[in-house]
Amino acid sequence: MSGEERGWRAYFRKWRGTTAGGPPRVSNSEIFWSWLGALLGIGLLAGLGELFFQTYALHLLIGSFGASAVLLFGAPRSPLAQPRNLLGGHIVSAAVGVLCWQLLHAVPMLAQALAVASAIALMHLSKTLHPPGGATALIATLGSAEIERLGYWYIVWPATVGPLLLMLVALLVNNLPASRRYPLVWW
Repeated sequence: MSGEERGWRAYFRKWRGTTAGGPPRVSNSEIFWSWLGALLGIGLLAGLGELFFQTYALHLLIGSFGASAVLLFGAPRSPLAQPRNLLGGHIVSAAVGVLCWQLLHAVPMLAQALAVASAIALMHLSKTLHPPGGATALIATLGSAEIERLGYWYIVWPATVGPLLLMLVALLVNNLPASRRYPLVWW
């Protein structure tokens, strides 16, 4: 077998993954607190948007916040769920997404790909990696009339205000049970 063949075989062997370990089981209490935090956090964003801002076509809730809720309430100890990552990841990604759309809206496919790729790179550089940020960048480039109308305000509303409110709920809920602590680090 040639060295090149061994190289390809080794490469494809990585695809198998491993059977060791697997996802950890969590207690019913952890499931409850994750559920309650997500219910209150997403409910707050949806409710505030519905009650106060619907007449202005300003939505406080975007799809990427669902993924942020998973991290904040389902994995509050994750480095990716800490305030710096939550806030910085959404803000950096929103700015990148809006900029890409403003400059490249004539070629949506390029704007979308460049927004997500650049958001990842800038989150890495700024030490604010937050996976839902990739979706925040993508949402800015999908061409929705409401998001386009916001323009650079999208960075503030919803991409800064929404995560701030989610973080407030995470502080309140995740520190109620003795088994949880949030945040582990602020910055």
